[in-house]
Amino acid sequence: QVHVTESGGGLVQAGGSLKLSCVVSGRTARSGAMGWFRQAPGKEREFVAAIAWSGDSPRYADSVKGRFTISRDNAKNTLYLQMNSLKPEDTAAYYCAARFVAANDYIADQYDFWGQGTQVTVSS
Repeated sequence: QVHVTESGGGLVQAGGSLKLSCVVSGRTARSGAMGWFRQAPGKEREFVAAIAWSGDSPRYADSVKGRFTISRDNAKNTLYLQMNSLKPEDTAAYYCAARFVAANDYIADQYDFWGQGTQVTVSS
């Protein structure tokens, strides 16, 4: 059984930084990807960033490009999202997702396993 667990959310002032972590356990990946999505109140879940299990091909939403960095530590089976220069509009629940087949990185429905989410709040 696959488990996805995020951590690292919190409250930060605009311009500050946070680092989210996500551990995926229960399955060894040979293909597919891990991704971060976010959902603000009253809005749809949106793509933030994704990376292949190999650590190659990081992808970012235009809204976070240059400010956020996705990475993974294979030895720890952990995915990270380093968020710098945070803005109030980054406030949302952030979700880690995983899939083990090739699919579209940008579409939430293409991921099979999800964490419970971690709240990020950026004050102005």
